[in-house]
Amino acid sequence: MRVFSRGLTDMGLKRSRNEDFFTCNDELGLYIVADGMGGHAAGEIASSTAVSSIVEFIQTFHDDPNLTWPIEANPNLSGMENALVAAIQLANQAVCDQASENRAYGGMGTTIVGLLFYDGRAAAAHVGDSRLYRLRGGRLEQLTCDHSWVNEQLQGKFITEEEARSHRWRNVITRALGNRPTLEIDSASVDVAPGDLFLLCSDGLSGMVCDEELQHILTENLGDLAKACREIILQANLNGGIDNVTAVIVSVQE
Repeated sequence: MRVFSRGLTDMGLKRSRNEDFFTCNDELGLYIVADGMGGHAAGEIASSTAVSSIVEFIQTFHDDPNLTWPIEANPNLSGMENALVAAIQLANQAVCDQASENRAYGGMGTTIVGLLFYDGRAAAAHVGDSRLYRLRGGRLEQLTCDHSWVNEQLQGKFITEEEARSHRWRNVITRALGNRPTLEIDSASVDVAPGDLFLLCSDGLSGMVCDEELQHILTENLGDLAKACREIILQANLNGGIDNVTAVIVSVQE
């Protein structure tokens, strides 16, 4: 199988700067979206630092699979899952170090969602509310679970889905890179098949465009990933564009 990708980010209609950051690396099979937060442009620093750190480690691991492991591996995870989790742990340390070295960056952080393809499968990992979806056979499925206050209340059946969509605390996340040296990362080994389409996005997209709209736009633009990115970001802005919007779309082919 081969993977092809396109990515696009947009400031949206309400923000004065873009604190999202992404990468599409078809050579490494690595795709990342980060949504930064923090004053004085610190969010931009956090997201770009995290993504750059992850890419650097995965490139090093790709070039030398026998390198000394910087973080204790989890025996319950595949090698590539461990690599992606280790990369995010190192990225968290890099963001924490930046914040401690510069007072202007105090309190900065970033969400992260990453996908790493290998041997007909993919490793996925995330922290925060940036999401990963898979479109297969015309059906869109969310593969990640938001680390957010609203989602925790929803899972506990304390609020309804309708209340969650408009809740004043819907943007409050419960996990992020940069908050503390130790970090809990959700990871999984994802099944991959020819014809699959994967979408990684910040909450500026998922919070503005419902799954039905995303499914329709992706299905209508299977052969043009760049157009699909433009269309779903346009839809987010048409629906209000209250946040930065980022989309990375990956197509799996024979």
